[in-house]
Amino acid sequence: MDTADMKEVVKEKYGQAALRVKSRGSSSCCGASASKELCCDPITSNLYNASQSGEIPEEALLASLGCGNPTVLAKLNAGEVVLDLGSGGGIDVLLSAKRVGPTGKAYGLDMTDEMLALANENKRKAGAENVEFLKGEIEQVPLPDNSVDVIISNCVINLSTDKDRVLREAFRVLKPGGRFAVSDVVTRGQMRPEIRQSVLLWVGCVAGALEENEYRAKLTAAGFEQISIEPTRVYRVEDARDFLSSSGVDVDAIAPEVDGKFMSAFVRAVKPAKACCGPSCCN
Repeated sequence: MDTADMKEVVKEKYGQAALRVKSRGSSSCCGASASKELCCDPITSNLYNASQSGEIPEEALLASLGCGNPTVLAKLNAGEVVLDLGSGGGIDVLLSAKRVGPTGKAYGLDMTDEMLALANENKRKAGAENVEFLKGEIEQVPLPDNSVDVIISNCVINLSTDKDRVLREAFRVLKPGGRFAVSDVVTRGQMRPEIRQSVLLWVGCVAGALEENEYRAKLTAAGFEQISIEPTRVYRVEDARDFLSSSGVDVDAIAPEVDGKFMSAFVRAVKPAKACCGPSCCN
């Protein structure tokens, strides 16, 4: 599948998710009361606690297709500017907006018209005045250089076919000293390509998760420092048994190669502070 086809698949998947929330109003896989009809795996379930769920419109929670909760793991301070790459229905943007307060700002970036419409409706319901949703792609962020304090994202970067460009763009828009703090799907260790592909189809339909050391290398190449990858959920082969079996995969045969090698992780990195450029600038 080429880049253009991949983007269309992602757009369709997330557009349908937004429309499903609007038309059915039923629960997705992201809350404690998640519907069995829609919950086919543990990846998106129970990511937000009751306190957080109560802070935002229900539709923002129902539209979540993430694999983590970057708003809990990322340190956000009052007055900061936050950018969510692939913001979907706006759940992480709205939660971040509360944490940075009225003197801060939270941007959400998404390429899907249906999700942007849902996000703006959720913004209206939440009465969030320090929130702005932007249409665009995470490979080409419509914000100026050095304009953001923190970048968050929730299981979206793995969907990009040009992750190097995504990371370069994140580096560009971050201020010196700015933080990269995203939840993403990563893999650990080597495995046969056909097995990796089968399991990644389960993890994110079209997920292109990086191996954790490759993720570190790409962040380093983009210019980031202080890189860390912290597993938040490790997936077992039993989690994917139904999906893989229905796809014709012999689950028991691949179990030793798959078990514990796929995970949601919190990925942190920092853009270096601007270097001293004169004899008195560091005084």
